[in-house]
Amino acid sequence: MGTPVNIIVGSHVWVEDHSLAWVDGEVSKLNGEDAEIQTSNGKRVVANLSRIYPKDMEAPAGGVDDMTKLSYLHEPGVLQNLKIRYELNEIYTYTGNILIAINPFQRLPHLYDAHMMQQYKGAPFGELSPHVFAVADVAYRAMINEGKSNSILVSGESGAGKTETTKMLMRYLAFLGGRVATEGRTVEQQVLESNPVLEAFGNAKTVRNNNSSRFGKFVEIQFDKQGRISGAAIRTYLLERSRVCQISDPERNYHCFYLLCAAPQEEIEKYKLGNPKSFHYLNQSNCYELVGVSDAHDYLATRRAMDIVGISGKEQDAIFRVVAAILHLGNIEFTKGKEIDSSVPKDEKSKFHLNMTAELLMCDPRALEDALCKRVMITPEEVIKRSLDPLGATVSRDGLAKTIYSRLFDWLVDKINVSIGQDPNSKSLIGVLDIYGFESFKANSFEQFCINFTNEKLQQHFNQHVFKMEQEEYTKEAIDWSYIEFVDNQDVLDLIEKKPGGIVALLDEACMFPKSTHETFANKLYQTFKNHKRFIKPKLSRTDFTIAHYAGEVLYQSDQFLDKNKDYVVPEHQDLLSASKCSFVAGLFPLLPEETTKSSKFSSIGSRFKLQLQQLMETLSSTEPHYIRCVKPNNLLKPAIFENVNIMQQLRCGGVLEAIRISCAGYPTRRAFFEFINRFGVLAPEIVEGNHDEKVICGKILEKKGLKGFQIGKTKVFLRAGQMAELDARRAEVLSNAAKTIQHRIRTHNARKQFIALRKATIHVQSLWRGRLACKFFESMKREAGAVKIQKNIRRYQARKGYSKLRVSGLVLQTGLRAMAARKEFRFRKQTKAAIIMQTRWRCHRASSYYKKLKRASIVSQCRWRGRIARRELRKLKMAARETGALKEAKDKLEKHVEELTWRLQLEKRLRTDLEEAKTQEITKLQNSLQSMQIKIDETSALLVKEREAARKAIEEAPPVIKEKQVIVEDTKRIDSLTGEVESLKASLHLEEQRADNSERRYAEAQESIEEKQKKLQETEGKVHQLLESLSRLEEKLTNLESENQVLRQQAVSVSMAPNKFLSGRSKSIVQRSAEGGHIVGDPKPALDMHSHSIIQRDHPEVEEKPQKSLNEKQQENQELLIRCIAQHLGFAGNRPIAACIIYKCLLQWRSFEVERTSVFDRIIQTIGNAIETQDNNDVLAYWLSNASTLLLLLQRTLKASGAAGMAPQRRRSSSATLFGRMTQSFRGTPQGVNLSFVNGGLNGGVDTLRQVEAKYPALLFKQQLTAYVEKIYGMIRDNLKKEISPLLGLCIQAPRISRASLVKGSSRSLANSAAQQALIAHWQGIVKSLGNFLNTLKANHVPPFLVRKVFTQIFSFINVQLFNSLLLRRECCSFSNGEYVKAGLAELEHWCYKATDEYAGSAWDELKHIRQAIGFLVIHQKPKKTLDEISHDLCPVLSIQQLYRISTMYWDDKYGTHSVSSEVSFYG
Repeated sequence: MGTPVNIIVGSHVWVEDHSLAWVDGEVSKLNGEDAEIQTSNGKRVVANLSRIYPKDMEAPAGGVDDMTKLSYLHEPGVLQNLKIRYELNEIYTYTGNILIAINPFQRLPHLYDAHMMQQYKGAPFGELSPHVFAVADVAYRAMINEGKSNSILVSGESGAGKTETTKMLMRYLAFLGGRVATEGRTVEQQVLESNPVLEAFGNAKTVRNNNSSRFGKFVEIQFDKQGRISGAAIRTYLLERSRVCQISDPERNYHCFYLLCAAPQEEIEKYKLGNPKSFHYLNQSNCYELVGVSDAHDYLATRRAMDIVGISGKEQDAIFRVVAAILHLGNIEFTKGKEIDSSVPKDEKSKFHLNMTAELLMCDPRALEDALCKRVMITPEEVIKRSLDPLGATVSRDGLAKTIYSRLFDWLVDKINVSIGQDPNSKSLIGVLDIYGFESFKANSFEQFCINFTNEKLQQHFNQHVFKMEQEEYTKEAIDWSYIEFVDNQDVLDLIEKKPGGIVALLDEACMFPKSTHETFANKLYQTFKNHKRFIKPKLSRTDFTIAHYAGEVLYQSDQFLDKNKDYVVPEHQDLLSASKCSFVAGLFPLLPEETTKSSKFSSIGSRFKLQLQQLMETLSSTEPHYIRCVKPNNLLKPAIFENVNIMQQLRCGGVLEAIRISCAGYPTRRAFFEFINRFGVLAPEIVEGNHDEKVICGKILEKKGLKGFQIGKTKVFLRAGQMAELDARRAEVLSNAAKTIQHRIRTHNARKQFIALRKATIHVQSLWRGRLACKFFESMKREAGAVKIQKNIRRYQARKGYSKLRVSGLVLQTGLRAMAARKEFRFRKQTKAAIIMQTRWRCHRASSYYKKLKRASIVSQCRWRGRIARRELRKLKMAARETGALKEAKDKLEKHVEELTWRLQLEKRLRTDLEEAKTQEITKLQNSLQSMQIKIDETSALLVKEREAARKAIEEAPPVIKEKQVIVEDTKRIDSLTGEVESLKASLHLEEQRADNSERRYAEAQESIEEKQKKLQETEGKVHQLLESLSRLEEKLTNLESENQVLRQQAVSVSMAPNKFLSGRSKSIVQRSAEGGHIVGDPKPALDMHSHSIIQRDHPEVEEKPQKSLNEKQQENQELLIRCIAQHLGFAGNRPIAACIIYKCLLQWRSFEVERTSVFDRIIQTIGNAIETQDNNDVLAYWLSNASTLLLLLQRTLKASGAAGMAPQRRRSSSATLFGRMTQSFRGTPQGVNLSFVNGGLNGGVDTLRQVEAKYPALLFKQQLTAYVEKIYGMIRDNLKKEISPLLGLCIQAPRISRASLVKGSSRSLANSAAQQALIAHWQGIVKSLGNFLNTLKANHVPPFLVRKVFTQIFSFINVQLFNSLLLRRECCSFSNGEYVKAGLAELEHWCYKATDEYAGSAWDELKHIRQAIGFLVIHQKPKKTLDEISHDLCPVLSIQQLYRISTMYWDDKYGTHSVSSEVSFYG
């Protein structure tokens, strides 16, 4: 502190300022004890000399790294030094052994890399720049060398960087001694991973901080004998339990309550929760949400953090069930019961919350009500149950809530410690303490009292440590320090914790008396501490009191001190929750010894708080302390902002200024001998020039100036407070006298110099005026000559102007005539071209008509020729049927045919139930006729058998030769009769054959009609599928239009209020463009660089002749150049489509996404549409598919609509119904193989670095149109490939026909058969070739692999459907040899998929599983031995029973003659 002797006029000083804390200035006037100061910000301030501090004008420009080196160790000096270093990104500063760390709010990676850690390893403290590594190194070296545990106390308010500092400390300690990994994560990582869980259950919003820790955390980092980190433990202290039940506005309760209320809907319904406003423990304050914080997101983050630290899902559910039970418990209200001084739940709402609490805690609701409303008193004679009044029941309810929450928090800490792992054999540790700082608000209650009590204790420990360092410094320099007084705050601690007369003891005493109130408690305090210097009674309040803490005076309101201090241990609560059916809740309340459960014991939070604080201080006292004070430079959390007032308050609360006061009590100013002589040698130059020792020179200078009380050590000079300022004042006087002498000499020199300059200037002026007269004469002569020259030039100009007009007129006439001739030539060529086109179309039509007629005549001729051959064959068959032995063969054939017809009719009845109703009557008639025919055939067969048997018996029983003629005659008659019957049977058989032929013809007609209807049904199903797809696309477009309409409605007001000038001009340009058709004809450019000046600018002479074009014309010109560019095939650069990148960069550069009206999107879409309008060329389609999909991905990542968040959930789900709806959703995460880095390094980071743009309606409409074009191009490419392979599929399903005779005889394949097989393989190879060419086209155009996989998946699905349907509908295809041929073709397809790799083929081969399993069934041997289970589960798991039955009944072996599956399998089928 300064004195009047030190301050003179002209001195540079510091003075207090309300906005800047301290401001520098210069003393302009002294008035007794007051001084008038001109500050650096332009103000004039009058202040008392005792409130002024001198400023060191010779301080280093970059500040000092240790503030004990400051010439003036006071508040403004400390603040200025910190500010200077912070502006240079020097965030660390020492104050002795104390490290002050200011949060830079930005990454400074050079301060924490491995090289920096290597530099600080083993370096002496203070040798290098201040750093957190230096503090950690000192603590580690002391632990290793001395074998004593150390502690690092990291303090500061939230946002000051305590967590990051703790992280750096653990990083450096792991670097020094190595680390032991646990389950893949290091110890320091596990400690940091536990922070979200502890913050959710231990942090809350206060007046000053939105995420304030309401507990103390002491992290013990354990080391083994080799100095490696072997374990860690988290110890928590001083949890603010009273916050669970009582909060003040605008604070919040613990975060976990609000997180649970913002959980997913199923969680809220599970726990019967709702808005936080509906719960008593949360609605005591009007603050329910934090700005910029999502409780729903933090809930999920807390869940993930619990998974990381090893808390199982079952335990997590139990934890949040307990939290929900506390909320419901707080909503239980009580009213008076029927008995005196009894209480019951107030209403149905309270009973509901009581039942919910009991359900969540898994206990009996009646027992819970008794535990809250009744007490058990045990006397030697009996056990008495006493009812509680409503107030007592409320106190009991709050006590239960605080107890449950406290034990839940302790369980979480224990669980985290178990997850981290501790080393029981560790002998040394380094502890890091992170605890809440000093608090002083407008309204301070019991919580602030306990917190400030804790900080008083820590400040005493800090003061003792600082005083100890001062003693070590004085002892090292061998100076006398015995008379220095130690600044202690023991009187404040006695005021709070002394027994029996301390504030905590009086509070406990008041809580034990039921009739005590906060007013009686306040009066007791006033009477007890009325003469205490640290206790102050306010004048305008009867219940408030003020305590003068080390950081300042704090006014406390005692209104809720008694309620927040009460913390009864109720046996009824213990017994109730110990018997809970939930093991987790029962584990929180283990059974206590019998003597502790006999009666309720009084317990207070204040006493428990004091006990935990004592344990913490014992832990800190057993270690060697090191201090790091973290400072938050501003509340905006932004870099390069230094708020003086805020930082001064943090330094005061952090005890840094208290440490400065301790230093000022001794020798605050210390200077090395050479520094002192360099600065103050001017006070006694004769002593400095003498041949003396530095120590002697310093002593003589101080004695000469009459200073007393200083000390001279071994290497430094120690000055008392104020002596440095006095020496500076004497030095300023000496320098001032010297300056006056120098000024006298300089002023004499300046006066003579001014006289000489004036004389020289006079002579120069005279010469200038003489020259001016000569110049005027010369000017008149020059003007006459100029007039003559001007006349000559004017005449020449007029003549040239007339000539130029004549020349321009001639050019205009020539231009018009040439244009007329050119238009005439153009019309002639256009007419000629139209005539040629018409001739071409007519000739084409004529040739096509002739071809169709020829084809129709050929088909008619073929049909008639085949009919003639069929009739000839029919006549042969009828002649063969007349033979005697043909009867049996015709019967067998007819039976087989009837059986086959019956099976086919039954199968068609199963497969086509809708056609069965239309053909029921006809099928019934056919079955009846067949049955009657079968009956007649059976009767005929039976009659023949009987006749033959009778003839045989007659021959056997014939008499001897004597009567032979008579027998023969009788037999001949009988034979004649039989012959007649046979003839009649033949006639009936012929009739039945005719009927059978008619039935076959009718069946064939029915079969043809069925096939036609089946084809129509397939076509109808295809159309229905297409309609469903189009409906899905329309729903998706409707959803997008609704979101865009919502955006437009939100912007309607601002647009209607904006000037119409811009809109009218823009709309005019759009109308003009649409009238012209939107197509600009221009010469194509071979190459285009959008960043080149040659495209944007015209030739230099053209710029000189024409005025500068308007902005709209330039935009139109740029758009025309862009359209010309993308209309060409620009190719690819590094697997990236150049056209898409150019379009995106131009639109982004022109800010087209953010304008209300523009025509560039329509022109781009029209250009793409023109390019693919009638394209059958897959190369062109693939090129535009690659460009369109790439551009769509860029728009998906860039554009955002503000109104899209309001869409209904069902609309969002419908948008992904179609293929490309899912594709656009997959664009949000870049698919594999899609490389979207811009051309020429425009975007090195890919899609993730794209900035979001607020899109307007034209941009959103353009995105929808582009999505539609991607779908259209994709469908065109797929349909082209289907058209190409469809004719080949019809040729690939059926093998060449072989006659049954050759199959029955087992003859080898003929040459024609082998040729047909080669032709079939050629068809399959044609399909493979088409697929390969198509894949090469897509690869060449760099189509994204996921689109290629989708195309081939659909194509293979199409192949599977076509082949499998043909197999089911055509019996000739279900043969053994046909199966071998199809299997060979499928092998060709499998080989192609293997060559194409999974990147492009994907799961396409799996789409052929139906035809593959069906063909596999046809070609297996020994089918009768296969069971139904083997066929349906092992061979053909994909095929249904009906399909297997169809194939097995239609199967015929044309190669080996084997049978199909067994009859048992057919029966089950």
